Amino acid sequence: MAARVEACAPCHGDQGQGTNDVYFPRLAGKPAGYLYNQLLAFRNVRRKYPPMNYLLEFLPDPYLQDMADYFASLHPPLPPPAASDVSQEVLQRGESLVTHGDASRQIPACASCHGPALTGMEPGIPGLLGLRANYISAQLGAWRYGTRTAKAPDCMQTVAAKLTEADVTAVAAWLASRTAPVSLAPAPKGTYVLPFACGSEPN
Repeated sequence: MAARVEACAPCHGDQGQGTNDVYFPRLAGKPAGYLYNQLLAFRNVRRKYPPMNYLLEFLPDPYLQDMADYFASLHPPLPPPAASDVSQEVLQRGESLVTHGDASRQIPACASCHGPALTGMEPGIPGLLGLRANYISAQLGAWRYGTRTAKAPDCMQTVAAKLTEADVTAVAAWLASRTAPVSLAPAPKGTYVLPFACGSEPN
């Protein structure tokens, strides 16, 4: 499989660790179920990015599952935290939203779904560490405006729609500034209860 996914390396790194391009995410160590769902979404053009749509267009489901399993099995170290040019106040706002949410606006904490260590949970919730601020901002924007969607109930769209541009900037900057926890492994399924139903994490 390492030879078969060499086409992924220029954008995602030879171990799925990401590259210097801030808009291509780390794949390594994310739950296989999450990676498989994203590969399906690109192949079926629910997620629209022409290079990915083209590369996956004719690959069958079992092959996509093998790809997902392969990248999930890789565990290269996280890159050093990115330097941030936002203020300390913005970083504090990001930390508050990630760890506590905003009950007044019915925004749950990112940690309530992505885990206390932000490493995700099997089988379908990804970790949020090792990603660049610009990538996180772009994905939250895609959720907000409906250009990225997921299986109903689309919990990320529900949450992202309540975020302001300032919220997105703060969350992205704080997440990108985090150092690696002791373990990057996603939590086992059922480790914690989600705050609401989510199509990517069936009961």
